[in-house]
Amino acid sequence: MENQEVYTDTYYRNVFEEYFNQALHQNTEYIVETGPYVSISRDFGCRANVIAQKLSKELTRRCFYKNINHEWKWLNKSILIESSKALEISPSKIQYVFRSKKKTMMDDIVGAMSTRYYKSDRKIRNTILDVLRSIARSGHVIIVGRGGVAFAKDNPDSLHIKLTAPIEWRVDHISKNYNKSRGEALQYVQDVDQERKYLIDSFIGHDSDHSIFDLVFNRKTMKEEDIISIILNLMQSRKLIR
Repeated sequence: MENQEVYTDTYYRNVFEEYFNQALHQNTEYIVETGPYVSISRDFGCRANVIAQKLSKELTRRCFYKNINHEWKWLNKSILIESSKALEISPSKIQYVFRSKKKTMMDDIVGAMSTRYYKSDRKIRNTILDVLRSIARSGHVIIVGRGGVAFAKDNPDSLHIKLTAPIEWRVDHISKNYNKSRGEALQYVQDVDQERKYLIDSFIGHDSDHSIFDLVFNRKTMKEEDIISIILNLMQSRKLIR
């Protein structure tokens, strides 16, 4: 299901603990293993979790069939949860980063004075970046949103997907599923699209466009099965999978 939270799986807790203990909490950089990864970015209203879930299952099935000991996982909101664990603060305290917002200098000063558990904006952002870099480098994972495309340089063995659709189609989808008027839905779509682009740009360090993606799919006209099939074929062509 689209709203299924993957961070409840014990596997993810173990994976993230390993990342933090060996990659985030040491002075020297250490990578347990490396492998390919896929990022799926999406315009608001274009479902991505279902595609990521089906793609991870098929990639894992192919590994098992060829006696390759790798299980592909997909991550979305779990990145927010585990970043908050690394920082030892509530997820609500760092959610603003994914909503294209920044703390002001006054926020940092007031926050630092009000609690000893306060984390600066720079500390929060750097921790999230470290989490994402560690995941991308280790590979065999599909990162849904969360600026995953920004880490292509950290692991060149990667494929980056963008899901889009005409804004009218997305407005209809959001209006129906979120019980909003078309005007409200349009504003919602525009606001979230802007937030997601800002997040990628802030991670990359410059203004981006669709040229940062390897494949762009129209969710209005492309079936999930066709999208997955094309992704698998390109991964095999690039030797990201056997």
